[in-house]
Formats: sequence, C-alpha cells, structure tokens
Amino acid sequence: DLILAGFHEPVFAPQDKETNTAAMIATIASGNVHIISHPGNPKYPIDIQAVAQAAAKHRVALEINNSSFVHSRKGSEVAAAVRDAGGMVALGSDSHTAFTLVDFSECLKVLNDVNFPEAQILNVTPRRMLDFLESRGMEPIAEFADL
Repeated sequence: DLILAGFHEPVFAPQDKETNTAAMIATIASGNVHIISHPGNPKYPIDIQAVAQAAAKHRVALEINNSSFVHSRKGSEVAAAVRDAGGMVALGSDSHTAFTLVDFSECLKVLNDVNFPEAQILNVTPRRMLDFLESRGMEPIAEFADL
C-alpha cells in the first residue's frame, strides 16, 4: 500500500502554525505514511523548513499539488524547502475530473522555477516508486520485478 496523509477540515480543524507543524512532523515521524498530501494548504500554516527537514530525515515525500496552483493556492515554498533539505517530492494532480488526471504542468513550472533536481521527484518512473517503497520496508512485488 501507498499511504498518503494530509490535513482535511472534517478530521483536523485548522490550528496555529506551531500546532499544525507539530502534528505534521509527528505524522511524518510515525513511520506509517509515505507521502504528505498538499502540505502547502494556506488554511494550515506550517513551518515548511522544519517539515521538509523531518520529511527528508524519515524518507517521506511531500506532495506538489497541481490543482493548488490552478485554483486556491497561489505559489508555494514547498519545492525549495524540500530541495534544500535533500528530500523527495511526489507530484499530484488532485484531479476531480478525468480531464486533468495527469496534468502536472503547474507542478513542473514550480519545480523548474526553483531548479528542483529530477532525482528528487518520487513518481517519475514506476521503478523509482517501487524502490522508494522497498527502502521503507515494503516487500518487493513480484509482478512488478521487471519494471
């Protein structure tokens, strides 16, 4: 399984920056999550440098969410913080329609703007994703051995 976690209002109401940061870092450090979804949500202010450092330390990717740049969330420090911490990002579309399911155009603009290394993008190839999951203790999946 690939496990993503992110703040959502019905489950965890927006708090102050310190509380949000502590909750996100605790989730990262738990060892139960592979990717933190939409960490740049402005409703949930966080110390992005502290989160990016914790994510890099615990080998948890932070999502760069294409819909965030198209709709409600203009800009993000996430890519630069992850780059500087030596961590990984995962690109997400957060698509609610089939037409934008694989659209990462805004993500790529953000990554290019901060000279983000391609080697730190998790979901570039199936093999990179599988290697990442195996590095976190998941058993190899025999059906995907040739990827």
